Amino acid sequence: MDSLSPVIGRRLTLPARYFPASISHQLHRHDRLLTFGSNFRRRTIAIGVKAAAPSTATGIDFSDPDWKSKYEQEFAARFNIPHLTDVFPDAISYPSTFCLKMRTPVTEKFASGYPSDEEWHGYINNNDRVLLKVIHYSSPTSAGAECIDPGCTWVEQWVHRAGPREKIFFKPEDVKAAIVTCGGLCPGLNDVIRQIVITLEIYGVKKIVGIPFGYRGFSDKDLAEMPLSRKIVQNVHLSGGSLLGVSRGGPTVSEIVDSMEERGINMLFVLGGNGTHAGANAIHEECRRRRLKIAVVGVPKTIDNDIMLMDKTFGFDTAVEEAQRAINSAYIEAHSAYRGIGVVKLMGRSSGYIAMQASLASGQIDICLIPEVPFNLHGPHGVLNHLKYLLETKGSAVICVAEGAGQTLLEKTNATDASGNVVLGDIGVHIQQEIKKYFKEMGAPADVKYIDPTYMIRACRANASDGILCTVLGQNAVHGAFAGYSGITVGICNTHYVYFPIPEVISQPRTVDPNSRMWHRCLTSTGQPDFI
Repeated sequence: MDSLSPVIGRRLTLPARYFPASISHQLHRHDRLLTFGSNFRRRTIAIGVKAAAPSTATGIDFSDPDWKSKYEQEFAARFNIPHLTDVFPDAISYPSTFCLKMRTPVTEKFASGYPSDEEWHGYINNNDRVLLKVIHYSSPTSAGAECIDPGCTWVEQWVHRAGPREKIFFKPEDVKAAIVTCGGLCPGLNDVIRQIVITLEIYGVKKIVGIPFGYRGFSDKDLAEMPLSRKIVQNVHLSGGSLLGVSRGGPTVSEIVDSMEERGINMLFVLGGNGTHAGANAIHEECRRRRLKIAVVGVPKTIDNDIMLMDKTFGFDTAVEEAQRAINSAYIEAHSAYRGIGVVKLMGRSSGYIAMQASLASGQIDICLIPEVPFNLHGPHGVLNHLKYLLETKGSAVICVAEGAGQTLLEKTNATDASGNVVLGDIGVHIQQEIKKYFKEMGAPADVKYIDPTYMIRACRANASDGILCTVLGQNAVHGAFAGYSGITVGICNTHYVYFPIPEVISQPRTVDPNSRMWHRCLTSTGQPDFI
């Protein structure tokens, strides 16, 4: 239990759903962390609350005439990002060594006074903010409406803008930066690693290392840290995978921080999903408890696009694009066979974004099944009956199913992987078998072709769209660390790059809203009915 494997629990309870076991242990050991976790649960009243929900569910007293201003103040407090000066009020700042107007290389002779061009207007003000929500829903019945009160009152929700600051809180010659990639593979990992290294060198950092094979690299004596430089990472983005390797699970938070102290690491960049970010936040809190001047910054990596509050995460666009190859193959196979049916299973444990977007992009899908929308296989309104209709009218059909869809139709495994994720039943194989059985019992032929391109997609090189996203995320992660922020993650929100406090983005997975316009567009494209 005392490892970096997340414990699966109630969906809306932050420490239980996405905090690794060792972090839960930390929650009980340190009152500060325990209080934070408890307060967070009391304060999760903002995002995704439907207008029709009773005020008791949100914790807001709508009879209070000042509820709106109080809510906005509470939101600003929740989304205020941690800074080194919270622990070290007397921390010294320095003029930034990052200036794209003055290209003088930073050397040791600037240790007491760095060059800067104060006339350069490329810096971000610490008070710059980005709106989290930009749609004013006039009614809770509007498609995809997210309202805080029954009247859908417009409430301003502001988050911190990402980018380089004029003042930095680390001397580049004193920095030893480390990068770690955790979880599974995802297109774009090498792109982010490359940009973090390049940007660190522009600031003047000479000591940059990679921690091999996730958090495991902090404790395994057989795994040596990898020196990194622009020369080493120059072309790594031209291939998929991770230069540093990945793994799930790992040592305790205390062991990781011990290792960081021994190695002299004072900047840690963590690339991973919800569980990995929970680990990063616990590392940040442990550094604070020990009063260590260390910046811990996350870069959200999930091919499923299921991180809360963000427009998208890197790897998602590539996954959707690569999924087209599998879908097109299934389409050709199905339409070339007599009464052919193609079944494609795509990634998406709890969120159906890849399946939905891939279905929309291809225009070749007749049925799209995602975890957020329940369905029946059998019965007059089931998937199989609709397939029968499609074969009778079109002669063939193609199904796209997310890996987490229809799990209630399968026998539970009660097993978990090294990250603590429940091992899912194979819905793709199940559907394939049920289709064959259904048409065999009918005495009607059906030629079923099943394709699972999961690992082919995960191992791909990032496409152009993801390459740009990875580049900017990597740069902004470094800017955030040098600005003195820690316990944050960087993301894109309403087309702008922002910093979020880690706990706010890992409270639960981001999922497709079945009442959203995007899901409605998918249904319009496929023409599928409700399967209930």
